[in-house]
Amino acid sequence: MASAINLRSRRSAAQLTALAGVEREIRAQDSHSRRKYLREFNQAFTGYDSVLDSQQLQEALQAADIVLIGDYHALPAAQRHAATLLEQRALAGDRRVVLGVETIFARDQHILEEWWRREIDEGELRQRIRFDLDWGYDWTPFYELLMTAREHGEAIYGLDCMPRDNLRKIGARDRHAAAKIGEICEGHPGAMVFVLFGESHLAPGHLPRALRKEIPGSRILTVLQNVDALYWRAAGERADKVEAVRVGDDVVCVFNATPLEKYESYRLFLDQWSRCDTGPDFAPTIYNLIDSLASFLEINRYSPHNSTQPKFLIDMLPEVHGNSSDAVLRRLLSRKGIDETLVDSMLASVEERGSVYLPQVNAFHIREFTMMHAAEDAARFLHHACRGLPQRLNGHRPNQDSASAANDFYRRVIENAVAYFGSRVLYPARPAYDDSAAPPLSRAALEKAAQTALHASSEKFEVTLQDWGYRLGEEIYKVYLAGKVKPRGVRRLFLAHLDSPGTARRVCTAVIARLRAASR
Repeated sequence: MASAINLRSRRSAAQLTALAGVEREIRAQDSHSRRKYLREFNQAFTGYDSVLDSQQLQEALQAADIVLIGDYHALPAAQRHAATLLEQRALAGDRRVVLGVETIFARDQHILEEWWRREIDEGELRQRIRFDLDWGYDWTPFYELLMTAREHGEAIYGLDCMPRDNLRKIGARDRHAAAKIGEICEGHPGAMVFVLFGESHLAPGHLPRALRKEIPGSRILTVLQNVDALYWRAAGERADKVEAVRVGDDVVCVFNATPLEKYESYRLFLDQWSRCDTGPDFAPTIYNLIDSLASFLEINRYSPHNSTQPKFLIDMLPEVHGNSSDAVLRRLLSRKGIDETLVDSMLASVEERGSVYLPQVNAFHIREFTMMHAAEDAARFLHHACRGLPQRLNGHRPNQDSASAANDFYRRVIENAVAYFGSRVLYPARPAYDDSAAPPLSRAALEKAAQTALHASSEKFEVTLQDWGYRLGEEIYKVYLAGKVKPRGVRRLFLAHLDSPGTARRVCTAVIARLRAASR
């Protein structure tokens, strides 16, 4: 009878020869495989305790509260097996099931929920979560997983955050995902939570450790798929086909593809990406502007708590629509109940500036990139995000009561001020704002301007808002350059909550007083 070593050799010889060439090609195009984080995954799983049959695998799943499923993104069998596991547990009927996925950023949860409610179709979902631009793997098996979860599950959640291409930040992504899974467990008590995440995140010291720290006492099962070392060892088993193995008390590995199949699928994607020819993608540029300004202001994008920082700013990043038609923009805004007059005004702004930030839908609409306006709108977004993304209409509304109108005036003066300041920081080449013909900055002058604007036309109202906002922003920039205010001091202005009656006016008054004192 053949020994385990002989069986392993005979079953694997031809595949190993073919695999060597594929791995050489992959290493030539992708150097990440040598990074410490990925090595830690490969070194964590080199052997297993026992072979599992189907019944034993189901028993292991049934005993868990959270099932972490390792995803080899380029392999459709990995996503389809996740769908099968979720469906099997749902059909068992003993517990409700919820799905969390790495593929969708947590910031895009609102888009996923629109699809869940059948308000948007498959094509719009795929476009707005930037699947092909940000992910780039096969859409069909992933969409099948989403459909399975919508048919059999209670909810679906996006778990990931930026940046995906920076392994130095990968630990922060693990901690962020753990916090999101904790929120899911809290929002769906008693449900079994399935999580599909890249396999390298499932090393014991990576996401599982962060999750155990986030939810002590939770029963977590890690389901690996097609781990190379375990596959080659299982090839020596006498069984014709090994379905799964138990790696440890809380780790199993299932086999639904060969290593050659895995790496050939990845090589094909590398080849496809190298030949990809698409139009400009503005999103990385916008996100880089936001990230740079946040770093300047000493804002922690991954802060899990609201205090002197916004909670998980990384999850509030806006959608970025580049080269989108006006019809797409109108459709997005109409879902928020924005009237046509305001939509026309926004489209005019895009025409004039090349781009615009729309807080009503937390999105950028870009036709032509200009650094000055993009930098200003990046700062405008950050101000809204620091305040919790309030959904407010921009524009003077004549039927407002006087108190609300006055508060809106002062609130938007501050918004324009921080937007202008942010643009000067990100784009110092922007010309200084010329206010030589204006009266000196003072509380009395601002209040007089407010009273005049509140009784003027909408156009005059907007002009006054911009004039006073830019003047304040220019003065803040000057005292910053003079070293009389530090970035964290400006951060307090970004974080100021301005919606309570009278608050925005008091903040404006305090800023003017500080600027006048600093200029003496």
